[in-house]
Amino acid sequence: MRLIISEKANAAKKISQFLADGPVKDGKHRSIPHHTFTWNGEECISLGLKGHVMNLEYPEEYSNWQKVEPSALIDAEIQKTVSEKGVAEAIRALAKKADRVIVATDFDREGELIGVEALDVVFEANPALVDHVERSRFSALTKGEVERAFNELVEVSRELAAAGEARQDIDLIWGATLTRWVSRATKRYGSAFLSVGRVQSPTLALIAERERERRAFVPEPYWELDATLQNGSGPFPVRHETERFWDEAAARTAHGNLADTARVAEVRQKSATRQPPTPFSTTVFLSAAANLGLSPSRAARIAEDLYTEGYISYPRTDNAVYPKSLDLRETIGNLTKVEGAGEYAQELLGREKLSPTRGKKETTDHPPIYPTGYAPKSALRDDQWKVYQLVVRRFLATLSDPAKTLRTTLRFGSGGETLTTGGTVVTEEGWLGVYPYSRRSDEELPRLEEGQEVRVLETGVTGKETQPPGRYGQGRLIQIMEDLGLGTKATRPGIIQNLYDRGYVHGDPLIPTETGIAVAQALGDFASEIATHEMTAELESSMDSISEGEVGKESVVDESRDVLRRVYEHLENSQDEFADIVRAGIREDSVLGPCKKCGKNLTVRRAKKSGKRFAGCEGYPECDQTYSLPPRGEIIPLGTLCEGCGAPEIKVVGGRRPWITCIDMSCPKKQAEREAAEAKKAAKAKEADGSTAEGEATSEATTAGGGTAGGESPNGQQPEEGSGKKLERSTT
Repeated sequence: MRLIISEKANAAKKISQFLADGPVKDGKHRSIPHHTFTWNGEECISLGLKGHVMNLEYPEEYSNWQKVEPSALIDAEIQKTVSEKGVAEAIRALAKKADRVIVATDFDREGELIGVEALDVVFEANPALVDHVERSRFSALTKGEVERAFNELVEVSRELAAAGEARQDIDLIWGATLTRWVSRATKRYGSAFLSVGRVQSPTLALIAERERERRAFVPEPYWELDATLQNGSGPFPVRHETERFWDEAAARTAHGNLADTARVAEVRQKSATRQPPTPFSTTVFLSAAANLGLSPSRAARIAEDLYTEGYISYPRTDNAVYPKSLDLRETIGNLTKVEGAGEYAQELLGREKLSPTRGKKETTDHPPIYPTGYAPKSALRDDQWKVYQLVVRRFLATLSDPAKTLRTTLRFGSGGETLTTGGTVVTEEGWLGVYPYSRRSDEELPRLEEGQEVRVLETGVTGKETQPPGRYGQGRLIQIMEDLGLGTKATRPGIIQNLYDRGYVHGDPLIPTETGIAVAQALGDFASEIATHEMTAELESSMDSISEGEVGKESVVDESRDVLRRVYEHLENSQDEFADIVRAGIREDSVLGPCKKCGKNLTVRRAKKSGKRFAGCEGYPECDQTYSLPPRGEIIPLGTLCEGCGAPEIKVVGGRRPWITCIDMSCPKKQAEREAAEAKKAAKAKEADGSTAEGEATSEATTAGGGTAGGESPNGQQPEEGSGKKLERSTT
């Protein structure tokens, strides 16, 4: 019997359906499903894992953060323990019956490592299988691709798995050691710990550095001279050819020179060609998805789901060139029924020749991301449909004609001053006809000829200021991380999400909290290796060398330990200065705003007994003003006061979406909102069943409002401490 091991349950099921010569029999070992079928006359069982079977952790004696020196973790033994006991039991039971094993996990470092971990469990149950292991590598969960992969079985790459294992080891060693050190130095324990990571920290430093640039930016005033002209077809805006006047007097003088009419001095037109976009690599896909309002971590999860459902190809790839083996016409043919893009796909099929675009990077492991099958809209959630449409339209756009545009520039003379305007229109849609995400609205201009006179309707001088450099959006940050070698295509979305989860950033574009800025500054001042990208990029290169068999895993891990010892020594020599910087940032984030009662600061505190947080006045015990705070989510002070009650407003980040509220639950504005919700629910209930349902709606609305004006006393409050043993895994 052949045991086929896949990464997930739905992949295992699909593989059995694609390969089976006849019916598939579904079964379970305890609660773990598996699928029995015949392939090429041989019995097979397809089993799906739940990701990693093994978990890395330190021995129990290292679990106490207060008693164990963080430096002890640098050289401590790292243990591998079974994380999915039910899955491991199923593997052992089925392995005892097998005479061959096929690993069919995702084809990348992590997938190879997951497969090798499963093999360790297999060999433990049936050592005779050591010499009877094969590997199936595919880039799409489609019948044709899976059949090809199983007919072209290869060997498991121990080198590729070792590269993935080296990343795990290094990230645990660095993350656990530095997270414990920073948390101890700043006395932040339990859920309030401050995480530090090999990739996370230099990424945070990029965001913090941009914020410092914005704060150091000194705006310069300038003035713009605008006018509105009109001919027979209607008014249109123009601007002085000096786009920015750095002297107000010069702008006012030019404004005074303008006459009641303007004469067309020049009409210039220029055609341009916009080439179709290149195929989706992971980074380019995540950036495009971010422009649609999907965070990289969310877009990556959705793409993974679409892949396992057989709708798109493997979503983790650096490749931007379609392989010759990809049947473009067959792929287009699968899309002719896709809502909104089917007609365009049908038109492409009628062409004699298809010439796809090519990106700069070409690899041989996976093709670019492309649609592998037809998905009806009804089969997908809204966010899945949005991503599926993006992938479908991008693929079709890469096979399309260029788009052509026409740029028209008009120059006018009025009172000795020159006014100008311009507009671009699409003259041939080409690929923009199927990929609207890159299309800008046409800028129509009136048809004028040189020498023609038009009226000057309105004129004005507007004072403005230069703006600081913009913050990084998630899509842009993903691209910068790739350029600097920070993380991998698989890990970057999670790294950014970690920054949100730890309260280092909020919003999109990313705004660092004062704590985030302080942690980045302290690391930059006293442990620059962890705050810059060079060391991390060098380690990434070393891991590539492991996967190619050029260097061993242990030597790379040992080298990273040596670097960490130097970093740790720098930190130990500057512990007080480091802690002062970080604590100052934490204090700034804890200040919510002024107390209405006495004018002193309201700060975030925690009750000693329950650990619940509340807003308390710094004037305690003279001032006993307190407010309840939401029990979950990161609290971001906004520096604004509620119009209804004058209490500070906060943003709460966590859960499905951020929300903004004032901290006073007895606020008149809140009460009005509750009453409006109450009335709306009552009206809906009345419409639904013909009764007023007033009592029920009132009860529900009151419950939804929740909270009281009071809070727990801040007397003697301190954050509760904890070992935080399991928290070290999220500090990559």
